[in-house]
Amino acid sequence: MSQTMSRALPQPLPHPVPQQAHRPVHRRLPVRRILCVLPLAAVAVWVLQHRSLIGSGARQMLTANPWWLLVAVATTGFGWVAVSFARQGAVLERLPARRLFATQFAAGAANHLLPSGIGASAVNIRFMTGCGLTAARSSAALALYFLAEGVTRVGLLAVLFLAFPEALRLGPVLPDRSGSLVVAVAAAVVLLLVGLALIRPVRRLARTFLGTALSDARAVHRRPSRALALWGGSLAFPLLQASGLVAVALALELEVRPPHVLLAYLAATAVASLVPSPGGIGSVEAALVLALVAAGAQTEAATSAVLAYRFITVWLPLVPGALVLAALVRAKIV
Repeated sequence: MSQTMSRALPQPLPHPVPQQAHRPVHRRLPVRRILCVLPLAAVAVWVLQHRSLIGSGARQMLTANPWWLLVAVATTGFGWVAVSFARQGAVLERLPARRLFATQFAAGAANHLLPSGIGASAVNIRFMTGCGLTAARSSAALALYFLAEGVTRVGLLAVLFLAFPEALRLGPVLPDRSGSLVVAVAAAVVLLLVGLALIRPVRRLARTFLGTALSDARAVHRRPSRALALWGGSLAFPLLQASGLVAVALALELEVRPPHVLLAYLAATAVASLVPSPGGIGSVEAALVLALVAAGAQTEAATSAVLAYRFITVWLPLVPGALVLAALVRAKIV
């Protein structure tokens, strides 16, 4: 009887094991919170590593004309607006304007995490895929933007060289055998591209990407508003950047004509883009100083102008940009 009653009684259910204990370790980590903190930590490291450079740029601004410095700050802000127009012009879909502008502002901070603009490109691709574009179309839009910006920069540089052929005296500032170095770098790039073209999966991927890019480029240029935004923004962005350097040069009373400063900026940034450094730290400063010296400035005055310019365009918006980037990551916009 007792055995029958014990069998009739309901058996106690086993204690449920928490699901979290069976989840992998990487799924239990607060990944999005870590990603939110990562830009701030990276920027803090950059600031500590380059604190002497930041301090030098800030000291140069103490003796400058504050009104011209405000003009430089304004041109920097309008530069993000120009980039936003160019990014919108590279796609057919309408992107949310405020989020687009915030993404361009945050991309400046992301650009200091990886070399050669990879950080900014990754932020923009994440933003466009979040807006509904496929990864292939987002990459094609990014390539179209880079193509438009490169064409407009080279076109501006050619026009200024033709208008002011004696503006840059490169002979005294260039090291010996610099021509052979340029030829060697160009040959290495050509060999790399040829080697990649011989790999069948890379060749197939390149054909697919080029097909998507050409199709999207044709569609964009069939809409005048998109084409105007793409090429107008791509033209305005380098002009605004160069105008910021002109404003800093006027603030520090640099003895170089403004058109020559424009030409020096475009030539220097074209050369510095070949050096893969995060945010162009080091390469841009050196190239700008050499270009301004070639345009007729004294070395000390050129260094002061470059440090002040980089402080305004790079170091001043760096921490706010990192905060905006962290907020965009937290909101799952990028």
